[in-house]
Amino acid sequence: MNEINNEVVNVLPRLGSPAPQFEAVTTHGTIKLEDFKGSWLILFSHPADFTPVCTTEFVGFAQIHPKLRELNCELMGLSIDSVFSHIAWVRNIEEKFGVKVEFPVIADLSMEVAKKYGMIMPGDSATETSRAVFIIDDKQILRAMVYYPSSTGRNMDEFLRVVQALQTSDKNGVATPANWRPGEKVIVPPPKTQEMADERVKDSSFECKDWYFCKKDL
Repeated sequence: MNEINNEVVNVLPRLGSPAPQFEAVTTHGTIKLEDFKGSWLILFSHPADFTPVCTTEFVGFAQIHPKLRELNCELMGLSIDSVFSHIAWVRNIEEKFGVKVEFPVIADLSMEVAKKYGMIMPGDSATETSRAVFIIDDKQILRAMVYYPSSTGRNMDEFLRVVQALQTSDKNGVATPANWRPGEKVIVPPPKTQEMADERVKDSSFECKDWYFCKKDL
């Protein structure tokens, strides 16, 4: 982050670029981002421990964790709270909600990781991270990120869908349409020449609305 006219300005990481590296104290001990190389990772921040919306989100993330692992994807949380606060909160969630949080949570008291990922929003609290989500692939490239206001809990199904969509695109060289779910048709890249366009609309293996807009089954 930079300071301009006494205002904090976030320097956001760039999609398609290497995710900012870090080493941090977590509820599972000291962990480096590079420890996750070879698997996908959802890194997410929350404003504070022992708050209602954040608690529902931790329950939600814990519930999708097994499905994410089936996709070779791990989870890691973060807030500007101590590791002792994290441990107490995770234990409270298990006791009160019957949900075991098995992913690590970063205790970012120095705000070092939060600053690298632009998790602190200007005008909001300088000691709370926003509801930010970063999806990092198995090569440690940042592939997606999204921010939510403090009043709005996140949709867990969407994070599963995004990981599935990105992995499908990578594997098959295709794109996915709005609201796509696994098993549905995917969008094929548009043809690059007029000849290819003519051939595309005649190919019965594609479902084409026009030469530039074709879908297919995988």
